[in-house]
Amino acid sequence: MLARIRKGDVVKVISGKYKGKTGRVLRLVDKGERVIVEGVNVVKVNKKATDANSKGTQETREASISISNVQPIDPSTASHVGSKDEKKLVRGVRVGVKVLPDGRKVREARGSKSKGEIIENAK
Repeated sequence: MLARIRKGDVVKVISGKYKGKTGRVLRLVDKGERVIVEGVNVVKVNKKATDANSKGTQETREASISISNVQPIDPSTASHVGSKDEKKLVRGVRVGVKVLPDGRKVREARGSKSKGEIIENAK
């Protein structure tokens, strides 16, 4: 089975507190039901004091969000990631599976505005 979202993909958050933000998938958690996205759902974690660190500290890290709240971005609009009008210009797409003539299965962008481009996995 070919996964809809993989580690290293650039995704757009489509619902929740961080709706409209984009980021790279750092990790899939809980058998692929949750993802950790770079720069999204940042939380502070309290660390206990240890021998090396006499005082406790706070560190910030990304927490996981549900995989249903993210969508891969359209390869044709990927150049606008990080721009000022990112929320309007970057478009999420549905993912389909296409079998190439040599027998490999690849993910392709589906939708009315999409050109059916192959979604490359940038690790």
